[in-house]
Amino acid sequence: MRAKDLITFFILGIFFGFILMKAEVISWFRIQEMFFFDSFHMYGVIGSAIVVGALGILWIKKSNVKDSDGNPITIPPKDPSQVTRYLVGGSIFGLGWSLIGACPAPMFTLVGAGATVFVVPILTAILGTYVYGMVRHQIPH
Repeated sequence: MRAKDLITFFILGIFFGFILMKAEVISWFRIQEMFFFDSFHMYGVIGSAIVVGALGILWIKKSNVKDSDGNPITIPPKDPSQVTRYLVGGSIFGLGWSLIGACPAPMFTLVGAGATVFVVPILTAILGTYVYGMVRHQIPH
């Protein structure tokens, strides 16, 4: 990866973290409100992200957008026979989110905001990803 790309991604990451802080999506209280169905705030943020993501994917598919190397971006369709896999994976993600009080992007933002205790879940997430990579070939997909 080029140094220019790394700098760009770093700046975009800082900007994204700033937006997460201003939108209050890194707030443990906002996340707790969501899981107790006490507030619409997080559902509105997540719903907005889904709409923006869906429109972005639609635009990519319709416009034949190319990546930075000039290759066409392709998004393969999901395999409907894998619905159990998606439900299990989403449930594990949601369980971790509810136990820790943050999903991956806000964890980095929280560390940047001074909540250094989130270094532990970040490191364990990295370790889990590494272990998955080691045993991936043994797991039925």
